[in-house]
Amino acid sequence: MLREVIKRWLLAGGDLDAGTPGAHRTSSHHETHPWYLVIWLTGVDYFSTLGYQPGIALLAAGAISPLATTVLVAVTLACALPIYAQVAGRSYVGQGSIAMLENLLPGWKGRVFVLVLLGFAATDFVITMTLSAADAAEHAVQNPYLHPFLHHANMKVTLLLLVLLALVFLKGFKEAIEFATVVCIPYLLLNVVVLVRGLYEVISHPALFSHWRNALSIHGDSRALLIAALIAFPRLALGLSGFETGVSVMPLIRGDDSDETAERPAGRIRNTRKLLATAAVIMSVMLIVSSFVTTLLISPQAYREGGPASGRAIAYLAHQLLGNAFGSLYDFSTILILWFAGASAMAGLLHLIPRYLPRVGLAPQWVAYARPLVLVLFGFDVIVTLVFRANVEAQGGAYATGVLVLMLSAATAATVTTWKESRAGQGSYGVCFFYALVTLVFLYTTLANIAERPDGIIIASFFIVFTLSLSGISRYVRAKELRVTNIDFADEESERLWKQISGKKVNFVPVRGFSKKEIGGKCEKIRKNYKAEGPLAFVHVGLLDNRSEFLGPIAVRIRQQGSDYRIEAGHAVAIANTIAYLTVKLEPISIILGLSRLNLMEQSLRYFLFGEGETGLMVYTILVHYWASVEDEVRPKIFLMSD
Repeated sequence: MLREVIKRWLLAGGDLDAGTPGAHRTSSHHETHPWYLVIWLTGVDYFSTLGYQPGIALLAAGAISPLATTVLVAVTLACALPIYAQVAGRSYVGQGSIAMLENLLPGWKGRVFVLVLLGFAATDFVITMTLSAADAAEHAVQNPYLHPFLHHANMKVTLLLLVLLALVFLKGFKEAIEFATVVCIPYLLLNVVVLVRGLYEVISHPALFSHWRNALSIHGDSRALLIAALIAFPRLALGLSGFETGVSVMPLIRGDDSDETAERPAGRIRNTRKLLATAAVIMSVMLIVSSFVTTLLISPQAYREGGPASGRAIAYLAHQLLGNAFGSLYDFSTILILWFAGASAMAGLLHLIPRYLPRVGLAPQWVAYARPLVLVLFGFDVIVTLVFRANVEAQGGAYATGVLVLMLSAATAATVTTWKESRAGQGSYGVCFFYALVTLVFLYTTLANIAERPDGIIIASFFIVFTLSLSGISRYVRAKELRVTNIDFADEESERLWKQISGKKVNFVPVRGFSKKEIGGKCEKIRKNYKAEGPLAFVHVGLLDNRSEFLGPIAVRIRQQGSDYRIEAGHAVAIANTIAYLTVKLEPISIILGLSRLNLMEQSLRYFLFGEGETGLMVYTILVHYWASVEDEVRPKIFLMSD
């Protein structure tokens, strides 16, 4: 009883992937909005990094932080922005770079590659939640009005924020553009006030600039400074976050009226590119100004790990320059946007995981439901928070690794796509060469970040191993499902004959082909050894080239040959499951299954990977599993025949 109550509650959260299976489901059910409103939904992820990015940059680069940030901005505008403009033009239903690579690499190679990328995406989104909650806790604990009550309870506050995040999603969370707007715009305005006040302080005290120049001179001449900035830049790479979110919200962006009927929504793509460019420019300006102001105004003792400015450099200046009342207002705004950034990341994972895993059989069916998935993700959040002890700086490397790998995958997808188009005479080799250079930039940045801070690759490896293991187990456990979504008849004659033979009218005989030798041999054995009354319906199943698919429709063509029938089922993902599905739908008098008597281990592996193998036993197993889950099902006689 209790088990059923819990099950009903878990499934009451709704199916995240209800509808037609497949990688390219439409998003027409989304309510659309102007791009300049949707930008704030992206902004809660992108702009919220101002809460911790300047402090992490100071800790990583010290006096050369403004120079390293300038390199970061150059990479943002010259590399990341063009790449994601390309992604927006080719993955306009909100699936991002992972979908592009999945389309370029069909089959099991593509599936495994997508699983690996999902591991890095999970790292990105989970660390977004934990890091944002940890930094929000840092702002709360360091606030002069709250500190006497909270003291150094960073861990407790972080876990409390994560609990609240999970509770909101367990109740039901919808993408709230209006709320994102209310959160983002005041936050940016408060940052502008603090940074303008900081610039005034720098201008009013020229000695600060002189001190900074003296600190830079330690690193050498301009060439040495450039090299130092390039070396330090990968440690600032978490400032690149937000682009993947920018393309994931594409279904919410309003395009032109012609988009409703066009195969490629040009208006939505154009407006998405406006969103990406505007967000990148706003963030670039804020990053450069914040890095300059914080470097000149905050002492190394204050921004060191554990110092009062650690993880909250701009908030520290807000209190120092504008007083505790304004600083507290800034703290509240920062806590709010950081918490909402975590909500955006949770929504991103709830959107991403069900879209890829359950439909290809690489996750249990419960993964497609909101509440069980929220609980699993909350568990990961708690583990990561405990491992990193709610430390903002410690999580920066893991966050950057997830962000950079996704950007590297986007650059790789853009390069391969434009290369194929160039070879087909539909594109420019110059554009392809540019994307190849961008890929090298992200490859260097990713490898440098991993070498400097291996935490990210360790966490990502855990997610990858977990995903691959869960996927393999799930594919095995779900192998007994029918795995067919519907029947598409080849013509009216096939549909007419289907109705004619349905319901205890024929004996079902799976065959390898329709050759005279195959059909004749089967007929002779059946008439000699079995009491099969009525006509025979010989069925042959043709498989898809891409056997990594788990679900799909089948194309059925039926023809009558004398008193018998021939049924050809094409585009199937697995032979045994398709035969079982046709048996359930056709309701024959009997089904006569052949046994190959080959090595069972080999047959099982072939079935698991390619949908073929010891068909007879698998059909029997699938039917028994199906009948156990239904009541009053019409069950045919089953005969097992040695081939």
